[in-house]
Amino acid sequence: MKLSLYMAALLLSVSSFCFAQEDVEKPSPPPGNALVGDYYGTDISEVSLKNAISVDKLEDKLKKEDRIENVAVKGEVTAVCPKRGCWISIKTEDSSSFFVKMKDYAFFVPTAAKGKNVVLEGVAEKKVTSVEELKHYAKDAKKSKAEIDAIKTPKEEIRFMANGIKVVN
Repeated sequence: MKLSLYMAALLLSVSSFCFAQEDVEKPSPPPGNALVGDYYGTDISEVSLKNAISVDKLEDKLKKEDRIENVAVKGEVTAVCPKRGCWISIKTEDSSSFFVKMKDYAFFVPTAAKGKNVVLEGVAEKKVTSVEELKHYAKDAKKSKAEIDAIKTPKEEIRFMANGIKVVN
């Protein structure tokens, strides 16, 4: 009887080691220099590259429609999530920016993409972003506590869900 209890305890100990999981850190942004021709997610077709609209044309279209499917937009990256490269911002004509997330977090962008011109392909829409979400993104962007605390109201903005991003120059 004692032998079977010892064996059970030994088996239980060994099995707990087998199922133990390592603490996994969140991935960092992918390495790379974001060179012309590099793409992240789905590669952008030549047709989409040729027909990509400017940010100001996207803004004009979104004044008439709340959502545009399968659109390709060309713009300059003004910021990249420093934690994982899981979002970017694209410069608008009034020198503000709009927010781009990667569809299903299926891909990330290197921080070297900041300052590069890219073509995005995906879905654009007008959205009201909550104060909580705005503060979350401000923390990701390593804004100061004062800047984060200054966020008091939701923001109506363009949001883009990218299937693919390609560096064009």
